[in-house]
This record gives sequence, C-alpha cells and structure tokens, in this order.
Amino acid sequence: MKLELIIRSNSSDIDFALLRDGRLIELNNESNDNKISVGDIFLAKAGKVLKGLNASFVNVGYEKDGFLHYHDLGAQVNSLNSFLKKVSTGNYKDFTLSKFQFEKDIDKGGSIDKVLKPKQNILVQIVKEPISTKGPRISSELSIAGRYLVLVPFSNRVSVSQKIEDPKEKDRLKKLAKSIKPKGFGLILRTVAQGKKVAELDKDLQNSLQRWVDMCERIPNTNTPTKVLSELNRASSILRDVLNDSFTDIVVDDEQLATEIRDYIEEIDPAKVSIVKDYDGNTPIFEKYGIERQIKSAFGETVSMSKGAYLVIEHTEALHVVDVNSGNRSNKANTQQDTALEVNLIAATEIARQLRLRDMGGIIVVDFIDMNTNENRQKLYEHLKNEMATDRTKHKILPPSKFGLVQITRQRVRPETNIKTREPNPNKNGEVEAPIVLVSKIDFELRKILSTKKRNEKIFLHVHPFVAAYLRKRLCSQQRVWFKEHKKWIKIVPRDAYMYLQYKFSFKQ
Repeated sequence: MKLELIIRSNSSDIDFALLRDGRLIELNNESNDNKISVGDIFLAKAGKVLKGLNASFVNVGYEKDGFLHYHDLGAQVNSLNSFLKKVSTGNYKDFTLSKFQFEKDIDKGGSIDKVLKPKQNILVQIVKEPISTKGPRISSELSIAGRYLVLVPFSNRVSVSQKIEDPKEKDRLKKLAKSIKPKGFGLILRTVAQGKKVAELDKDLQNSLQRWVDMCERIPNTNTPTKVLSELNRASSILRDVLNDSFTDIVVDDEQLATEIRDYIEEIDPAKVSIVKDYDGNTPIFEKYGIERQIKSAFGETVSMSKGAYLVIEHTEALHVVDVNSGNRSNKANTQQDTALEVNLIAATEIARQLRLRDMGGIIVVDFIDMNTNENRQKLYEHLKNEMATDRTKHKILPPSKFGLVQITRQRVRPETNIKTREPNPNKNGEVEAPIVLVSKIDFELRKILSTKKRNEKIFLHVHPFVAAYLRKRLCSQQRVWFKEHKKWIKIVPRDAYMYLQYKFSFKQ
C-alpha cells in the first residue's frame, strides 16, 4: 500500500490531501481564520448556569458560547479549579503536580451549580468545533495528545487503546507506562505505541509534560477568555496520528512549510525525514497528482462507482442518507442476489471512503440493495467494518436490518467538508456561449499579448480540459492556426479546477 500526503499552501490556508495508492481518501483544510480547533485549551469564563440542562454556557472568545455539560466536567474538576486558583496568583510554580493536594472527586449524579458559578474562571478544552448555529462543545477534563500517548492531568489512570488486541502487548505497554508515569497524571497509550520501547514513550511523555508546563506559565495575569494551549497545526496533527511505515511520500509546495514538517518529523520519527519532498513543478500540485479531478468526481449528491453502480448522498438536519443503486450492472451477474452482493460490496468500499473524505458525522443511514440471505448480509457487514477499520474517527456500525438498512454513527468534531461541484450558468438567459465565441475572446487577448515585449517569452494558456481538447485535438486545431499565423507555439494547459469558460494566460506553467 502506497500512502502519500500532498500539501498545497497559499496565503490564506493550507490544503492536505491523503492518497492511498493514488486514490484520495482524506481532505483537510487549515485556515488562518480558524480561531478554534479540537484540542485547544482556553482559560475561559463561565456564563449562565442552567440547572434544568445541568450545564453551563462558557465564554471562550467565540461569537457563540461553548456548551459545558456536568458530565464533561470530569471527576477531578475540583482539583483543576483549586490548581487554577493557585497558578493564577503567579506564586505557585509546582506545575508537575508532584506535591499538589488533590480535592475530592465530584459525584456522577451531581448538579453543576454545586461545582461551577457564573463568572468563574475555568480551564476548558475544545472537543467539538462550532457546527452550523451551535457553539463549540467543551470539556474541563483536559488531555494533551502526543505521538504515542495522551497525558491526562489530575488522573492516575493508565489505559491502552482498544485497537491493540494482543493481551501480552497491552500488559507490556501498561507496565512501561506505569514505570514512567509522573505523579498526578494519567496516561493513555495510543495505537501507534504498539511495539515501541520505553525510551520512545518517555521522550514523547516529556514533550507533552513540557507543553503542560508552558501552558501553566501563560495563565498568571492572563485575561479571560484566552487560548493558553494550541493544538498542533493540522499538518502536524495529521502526521502525529497517521504517520507509519506505509507512508512513502509527503510532498509540499511551500519551502517554509516543508522545513517545519521536517523539523516535526525529526522529533517523532527521524527515520522518516527523507520522505518529505519539496515540489517546485510548473503544474499546480493538486493538478499534478490528479487531486482536483478526484475532488470534482467525489463530491456532490451523486457519486459514480465502478461497474456502473452509483451512490446518492443526501443530508438533512438530523442525519445523512445514502442510497445504493446498481445502475447498468443489473444484467451482468448470474442472479439477482449475486448482483446485489457485488454492488453492495463495491458501495461499502466507497461509502467508507466518502465518510472519511467528507468528514460526515452523526447518524448515517445506508440503504443497500436488498439481500435475502443472512450469509450475504454478514459478508457485507464484515466488509464494511474492514473498510472502516482505518478510519481514525470513532464510529459504530450496526448489522444490516431485514430491510437492507445499515446504521452508522460517526463522531462529529468539526464541520463537514462540503465542496460544490455545480457551476453557475455563465449566461443569465440560461444559454452557454458557443466554443467559437470563447475562442474569439482568447484570440483577441492573445493578439494583445503578442503585440507587447512579452512576445519573446513562452506563453501558456490555462483552460478547462474540455476547452483544451477543443483547442488542440484536431488536425487543423486552433493551436496550429495560432502557430501558423503568429509563428508562436502557445502551450495549452488543461486545468481540472477551472470552470468551463474560465481561462488565463501566463508566462510560466
């Protein structure tokens, strides 16, 4: 399996595309305008405490207050609040918690007004970004994620990822974690910790402890609300979570960003530094790796699959609905049940990809083609579970019902990725200009360019692939006409990201 991370950078944001064997499986974006990310820790101020909801709204500096439920306070919230009061004075310097006097845990069935008062300062962490009209979901049960382990302040618990199934490996990791665990902190061993030595785990632990100390040093004399600890940028967080031996390339089109990524990989996995590559090609990086074309074909209401089958994906306020259609595959197999199973297996693979690609969360209901036998339903269920096994987001899949419906819940922590694949009609009257009219416009602009000093430079014409084909795919094509008339070869560059009537002249590809 070939796993590549392609990173495109511009002045306002950064796009990350994760490819498996050249196929797009994950698309992320990091914007400079994004003030709140999952994992950020804020020194915030409690607002109205609602007894009926057993929750409070908390000001974290966003236009909508964060929502903090009693069950998200964490059992050790009294210890956290006591620690915060001491640190806020500026006189308390024992950030390691080695001598800190812990408070009594709160009751599981208690009331939030007994713990939190209006206008009280509190440390909270973002667990779900603002979605639609809702503010962020927050928790005061803090955690700092590292490469191999998660550091949990005010806890003594040591646990291992459930994805590590070998009981001997679990016991080994628990013993190692207990041997390095600092007093006052809990540890959660992540899946990537499997097979790692104690030195690697301890190095990761020390990095997380240093981040905790740096956060505590920012708290004194800090106004609320203020972000006191930022989650790693999206590039680093993706690498922290998914970097493994199957990664073959990390390609970046920005020299400074590539240097930052090399520095981070040097910390977490020095042997992998060499896979980071600078991209300086003339073709835009997403065009070079076929990502633009995959984006346009993967998003939208209808998604085509192999062998003529297709999906219809619809979104409602409450859930997502996916309908599986066999298309022109209905006459290819021996029996109706063979057709249903074949199409459903293809659809399950694509659905697992779509959930990850669009970052769809909440409740997803999939209407597979009806299958009469329990054996085929079980095959589909196992196949879907295997396809979603690499999805890092928490999810649960229920077996197919008698109606062929499969229910999936997938954790939603940030807004769904939604890319429009429909383009506006370029003509208000509902008609599109004939290609020859567009060619006339291009020809007019080309003559203006050739009349300037830039005539001696190479000229590139960037257009939609359909227009590119029209301009050059004939014996007496327009490209040859221009060469014959102007004695100048115009290089035509197909651009998947362009709309039909969009074009641009440049002097480099």
